[in-house]
Amino acid sequence: MKPYLYALGAVLCWASLPAATGSGLERLSVTELLFFSFVPAALYLTVQEMIISRRRAIPWPGLRLVALGLAGIFGYHALYYLALDHTPLVEGAILTTTWSFWIVVFSSILDKKRLSPPVLAVALAGLAGAGLVVSGGQSLQFEARYLPGYLMALGCGLIWSSFSVALSRLKPTRDYMPAFTVLAALFSTLVYAASAPQALPPAGALFSALYLGLVPLGLSFTLWNRAVTAGNMTLIGYLSYLTPPLAVLLAALVRGAAVTPHAVIGMIVILAAAFVGRRMS
Repeated sequence: MKPYLYALGAVLCWASLPAATGSGLERLSVTELLFFSFVPAALYLTVQEMIISRRRAIPWPGLRLVALGLAGIFGYHALYYLALDHTPLVEGAILTTTWSFWIVVFSSILDKKRLSPPVLAVALAGLAGAGLVVSGGQSLQFEARYLPGYLMALGCGLIWSSFSVALSRLKPTRDYMPAFTVLAALFSTLVYAASAPQALPPAGALFSALYLGLVPLGLSFTLWNRAVTAGNMTLIGYLSYLTPPLAVLLAALVRGAAVTPHAVIGMIVILAAAFVGRRMS
């Protein structure tokens, strides 16, 4: 049960972002987002690991895991920010949520050496529910001029799902998320410095980035690592579909945003898919 509680904890961290920051992150460029979120995330995870392990250094992985961590942590988030910067928000957000679908597909194929039609149907149902929540029932318009952004959004979904499934298969004996995040912070710093920043962003934007670094990045990385290295990845994939509806509900509670009927229906579809997926797993 613990791995799935950790997964839900990570989902709550990601879902809390709109409620906690509102539109604050919209005032940051991609390079600023990377720098001002990854640096506090790296500091947080480093201090946390040193306190938990009672050591003065964090564990460092071998080259294979370093490459995996850089692709999964830095690569995913850089591509995610770029995708949302080059697509309409709704369409881009829906395409980035496909990582939940790919986790179910990849883990099911690896576990059972095949993808059964019932598993695929449940995964698609969860994806449809997430899309219904994000779109709010709006008609989607995938315009050709945004094709590069759409491809980036799909790519980041494939990166995060591949990273998560690979980590679950490798089952490292140590938590290397602090090391992965430190490396991502170093790369983010280089990219930020190369962009020749002229001035600091507004205080509100910096606060939003700090929250992003400490919770949806820092804390969630710890919880996600514990979930994927100990739990059933197919079931974790189903649970991750809950991120969009929980984000809508938290925004409604904290900021008084409206909860549309489409969001409620979407959440019911996702919960039903998660329940069926639990029975199948």
